[in-house]
Amino acid sequence: MTIATAPLRPGRVIPLGLARIRYEVAMYFRQGDTVFFTFLFPLVMLTIFSVAFSEASFGLDPDGETVTAAAYYLPGMLAAGVLLSGLQNMSIDIAMERSDGTLKRLAGTPLPMMSYFVGKIGQVLVTGILQAALLILVAGVVFQVPLPTDAESWATFAWVFFLGVATSAVLGIGLASLPRSGKSATAVIIPIVLVLQFISGVYLRFSDLPEWLQNVASVFPLKWLAQGMRAVFLPENFEAFEPGEVWNLAGVAIATGIWLVVGLVLARLTFRWIRKDS
Repeated sequence: MTIATAPLRPGRVIPLGLARIRYEVAMYFRQGDTVFFTFLFPLVMLTIFSVAFSEASFGLDPDGETVTAAAYYLPGMLAAGVLLSGLQNMSIDIAMERSDGTLKRLAGTPLPMMSYFVGKIGQVLVTGILQAALLILVAGVVFQVPLPTDAESWATFAWVFFLGVATSAVLGIGLASLPRSGKSATAVIIPIVLVLQFISGVYLRFSDLPEWLQNVASVFPLKWLAQGMRAVFLPENFEAFEPGEVWNLAGVAIATGIWLVVGLVLARLTFRWIRKDS
């Protein structure tokens, strides 16, 4: 079955896309389970780790001050938040919309496909920014985590964050075709995301993992996002715990950029308003 879509008119793609962003953000915050498991989940985990390991020391900074659990886990939670808001939420959301007929209905409207994508990616960007701001605010105010004071560190955070959001979002679009139905979407996607978090230095110290597992994790983007976040928020002497004893921000940019291209290709090849086998 072929559905004719409206011709792409550049003059209306952006206005319709912006309208879709407002709609997508509003719908996102109306779904309680989505808000908890993607938006608030990193904050909940940061709080749990900070309280559970409040008496533990995760090392010393160059001034001899103890690095707390909250300070140590903040970079990992920021990276996980990007993955949850982008890849997990996007892929499950699109799979559900395909399953319940939303995409089929949209295909019969004048909405250009590019406006649909602008709305989805814009929603990930908006919620991702809010989530990161909330994590940093709680870490700094509630748990007294020392935050960077130099512009260079915040510039690094900005490009790692925005590159991560873009990569996670397009990978989410590409993976949305993996579940065969909306009902199976969470069962297919969440285990992938959960395993990546455990092997990528989000919940466990990356340097404590076996070398072969570090090599496996290095194939995927979350490991590099977490490494980039650690370069921003952890003391400079923690660089010694990284592979090669360097933050390797160039590697972060290259690896994440490669996955961005892979995600764009996957999204282009796999996205359909309607599954061919449906």
